[in-house]
Amino acid sequence: MTVTAELSQESLLRGYRTMRTIRDFEERLHIEIANAQIPGFVHLYAGEEAVAAGVCSHLSDEDWVSSTHRGHGHAIAKGCDVKGMMAEIYGRATGLCKGKGGSMHIADFRRGMLGANGIVGGGPPLICGVGLSAKVRRSGQVGVAFLGDGASNQGTFLESLNLSAIWKLPVVFVVENNGYGEATGQSYHQAVEDIAKRADGFGLPGVTVDGNDYFAVAEAAGIAIGRARAGHGPTLLECKTTRFFGHFEGDTQTYRDPNEAAEARASRDCLVAFRARVTDAGLLAGAALDAIDVEIAQLIDESVAEALAAPWPDVSELSTDVYIKY
Repeated sequence: MTVTAELSQESLLRGYRTMRTIRDFEERLHIEIANAQIPGFVHLYAGEEAVAAGVCSHLSDEDWVSSTHRGHGHAIAKGCDVKGMMAEIYGRATGLCKGKGGSMHIADFRRGMLGANGIVGGGPPLICGVGLSAKVRRSGQVGVAFLGDGASNQGTFLESLNLSAIWKLPVVFVVENNGYGEATGQSYHQAVEDIAKRADGFGLPGVTVDGNDYFAVAEAAGIAIGRARAGHGPTLLECKTTRFFGHFEGDTQTYRDPNEAAEARASRDCLVAFRARVTDAGLLAGAALDAIDVEIAQLIDESVAEALAAPWPDVSELSTDVYIKY
């Protein structure tokens, strides 16, 4: 691919910083959850960083994304404040949603983040709404729906493909195929190997890429997002990737080979692959990437410390943000 050479040093550093932030955020949460101070379920995104970073590298604050229960990576890649996210996960008043949403409901409309979503397959219809609004207003905005391989079996997803195709909405559907719908392997719950082939039934482009390759994702996403922005309609982008942790924190993962996650870390780590590619090509110095590693480690330390020191939501907040008031 030629995409590597086409990217500026600034964009390469930004891509690496995004992936490193997601990885360190998730790895730290994996440790902190053991301290029993984080309420609710947490689903970690570690291993899938290249997807969120590669896709969102083409989006601005004016564009919108819908997320999933595994949404931390999407939120960070879309520009949500890391400290506000950490406080939200800890349930503190300084969180992005005042501590009332938690891990599965982080949202920030200022950054075009519609929110993580505990409803499997709940995002695609929302992004169709975004696309319709953008098309009617001729705003040039694009909507991206992230979903997993399990969610791609939901009727909401297939209906959204059909609707967006008929109306030529400026949207992109990004399937993060990590091989499991919760604890069920893809071969047990789907009759197709490549989910992108489902696009054929709706007259849409369907593209499958290596979701562990930042450059492959960024190139395919750039084409799909550019196509949507130009008024040529939606694309289905399947990114085949892997998650390093269980479906949720506490998952015993008896459905996986005991060595699977370790092998993925050893041979399919998107951060390791990115570093090797840019340093071998002389595009970035290792020292520049090391400096980002130090910077992000400090940011995560500060985020945890500030979250722990932040106040709990006041009881008066219990009934706010529940119903829309006009």
